[in-house]
Parts: sequence; C-alpha cells; structure tokens
Amino acid sequence: MTHNEFSREIDIRQAEGKAVHVEANEAERAALAKRFGLVRISNLEADLMLNRSGERDAEARGTLRASFVQSCAVSAEDIPVEAEEPLFFRFVPQATDYNPDEEIELDADDCDEIEYSGTHIDLGEAVAQSLALAIDPFLTGPQADAARKAAGIGSPEDQGPFAALKGLDLKN
Repeated sequence: MTHNEFSREIDIRQAEGKAVHVEANEAERAALAKRFGLVRISNLEADLMLNRSGERDAEARGTLRASFVQSCAVSAEDIPVEAEEPLFFRFVPQATDYNPDEEIELDADDCDEIEYSGTHIDLGEAVAQSLALAIDPFLTGPQADAARKAAGIGSPEDQGPFAALKGLDLKN
C-alpha cells in the first residue's frame, strides 16, 4: 500500500461490528489542503461503523464532517465551507486477474468499491477521497460578481447561448 497523507489502516479481519472514529491531525490536514488545492482544512473527521460483508469484503458506513477554507473560483477570496456528507465504502480484495487491455463493464454498485491488498484497509484515504468529492470546484463567493465586472466579464447568464434573446421584446 502506498503512503497517503491521511492513513488509518484497519485489519479487515477485525472489522465486524467495529465503530471507528478517524480524525486528521494538523500535519495531515495541511498535506490534504495542498493536495486538494484548498487554503486550509480546519477539521476533518469521520465516524464509521465497519461490518464484514463476506470472507474478505467489508463495508463502512458513517458521516464525514469537515471545515475548510476554499478560494473563490472568480475573485480568489477565501470562503469558509462546512461539509457533512454520508459515507458508504465497500472494500474488496484487489483483483489479480486484471488485464489493462481488457474491456470491463461496471454497474452502479461496482463504482463504490475500493480495492485493497493484504489484510488492511485504509479508512483515512477513503475519507480523504470523499472530502475531495465534496469540494465544489467552481465555488463563488459574494465578491464574484464585482470581480467579473472589474475584469470586464459579464455574469454567466449574460454569456450563454440565449444571451442575445434576452433583449428581445417578445410581447404580442
């Protein structure tokens, strides 16, 4: 398993009915903020309940809570964000017969699977990846419109394909 910024490995053989709290320390939060392009992460934690779903499969359900500061996509101002997301992970053994040239079909349930090798699953990395999905890549703050006007850029509504129709008088 590769080294991750926020690693909390759990032995899958001891996962049945286990409640786990994972929380990133200051150094881990700083490394994750850099990885995800955030100004800073003030808090990142998750409470999970682990259960076995087969001989070598495990599931984790719980809630992620995070507080972070993100830059506005337009004005670059700092915007504080609070996130609370439901979590569901299914950990399955890494497939050994994978051929990179072979076409495979995935259904919706397969997309939520996290492969692991050996006997340990990494809850920290799973939580970190869930945080990445919770980040709005186009977050705009209250100063975004002023920044657009100062740069000579109209609002997104003024530049869309129907912007030219906006000024038409369509009354009969």
